[in-house]
Amino acid sequence: MIQRVQSLYLFTATVLMTLVCFLPMGRFLGGGEVFRLYAWGIRSAAEDASGFVAFVPYMGILVALTALLSLVILFLYRRRTLQLRLAAAQMALLFGAQVYVGIYLYRTWALISEQEVHRIVFSVTDIFPLFSIGLTLLAFRAIARDEALVRSLDRIR
Repeated sequence: MIQRVQSLYLFTATVLMTLVCFLPMGRFLGGGEVFRLYAWGIRSAAEDASGFVAFVPYMGILVALTALLSLVILFLYRRRTLQLRLAAAQMALLFGAQVYVGIYLYRTWALISEQEVHRIVFSVTDIFPLFSIGLTLLAFRAIARDEALVRSLDRIR
């Protein structure tokens, strides 16, 4: 399983999307207070803040689903046609996650920009879904190549 290059691609995509689940996607300065945007909601950066200022589970669910689906695809190495179909669905979900990240950042920025002093600092985790799309596409191509090789060997027999 690990010997195949598509397994490395899918594992890396899983790690990237898992990081998106837990690392902040951006910091917002508004009205003298600093907020951090996570996949599960907005948290205040103050030390005494213990929970989410705004809990929005939709983005977190979508990101967790893409990470889980990538892991499932990784362990379906004996069923290449199912792997191909799930990888195509994974790419569509990742594209949706990237669009949702953009909408999420814009809406949070619009909320914070109403205050006097506002600033946004983006994080590298904002583009992890794009990297995951590329890695899943590479895995898709490698799985298709494996399937073509197996079919060509079946014809020779």
